[in-house]
Amino acid sequence: MKMLKRIEYQEIRTWFHRNARPLEMAVWNYFHENGPREAVADELAYFQNEDGGFGNAVEPDGWNPESSPYATMTAAVLLRRIEFIEHAGIDHPMVQGILRYLESGVYSDEDGWFFSIPSSDNYPHAPWWAFSEEENKLQSLGITAGLGAFILHYAEPESGVYKKAMKYTEQLLEKAGVTEDFGEMGAGGMCILLVEVLQKGLFPAMDCGKLLEKMGAASNSRIERNPEKWAMYTPRPSEFIESPASPLYKGNEEIVETELNYLIDTRNPGGVWNITWSWFDLGEKYTKEFAISANWWMGIKAIDKVSFLKNFGRVEV
Repeated sequence: MKMLKRIEYQEIRTWFHRNARPLEMAVWNYFHENGPREAVADELAYFQNEDGGFGNAVEPDGWNPESSPYATMTAAVLLRRIEFIEHAGIDHPMVQGILRYLESGVYSDEDGWFFSIPSSDNYPHAPWWAFSEEENKLQSLGITAGLGAFILHYAEPESGVYKKAMKYTEQLLEKAGVTEDFGEMGAGGMCILLVEVLQKGLFPAMDCGKLLEKMGAASNSRIERNPEKWAMYTPRPSEFIESPASPLYKGNEEIVETELNYLIDTRNPGGVWNITWSWFDLGEKYTKEFAISANWWMGIKAIDKVSFLKNFGRVEV
């Protein structure tokens, strides 16, 4: 069985200290060096705006300083991953800011929160962050599901933002029953939302268990099973399967083993892994910015890849 050797792990660690921005350095320390979650929150705070939302390239492919629902979801997901709210409480100013921003109604409509916002066109960005009403109709499903799950998990049931999330969730559940195209993140976002709904016993009249099976099957069908395509931007098993406890692991054991070996084989000597996408034509317009973005992303992805290897016992200790 191939393993990430101690010296290789140290090479990754050294890369972080030399190349990562402070936010990813704090996240690396939390997950892999027993660092404090408070340090992650302290760094994350620099990306939060006065309206409570997040922007400022917290998601490295979009350099828009203005708050957006997607950038805010990026921050919310990170806070949940490090269990910050469980320790700091729902009244923490950063958390209250997020909930205030999401309740405000900015960049949302009767169907949910927007995927892209108009002002992003004025700053360095990947093509998928160019504002598009058509793409918003499709891709906003995943954003709304992800934000809805966060709100239902943490917000007070009497609050306005909770009621907003409940309204959106009911609409999403109805839509999920008849929709086949969930966009890039929709099925995964719906899985997270449905788990939240089932755990809290919400919407008992709807067959949420059956919907969860449908979303799981949709996610499973998106896994690219040809390793020759993994050097391109395709969904690898690790996008849906974090550990042996993941619901989709059963039946995908062999392809997960293939990816674990692939990761050990494809790491840059002395460093981390390359990203698998570009900004296409906009990469020529924003050459320097894309190079910086790629470096930031390499840190984000390396954290996840090392976690994936650790969870399957592939890192020497």
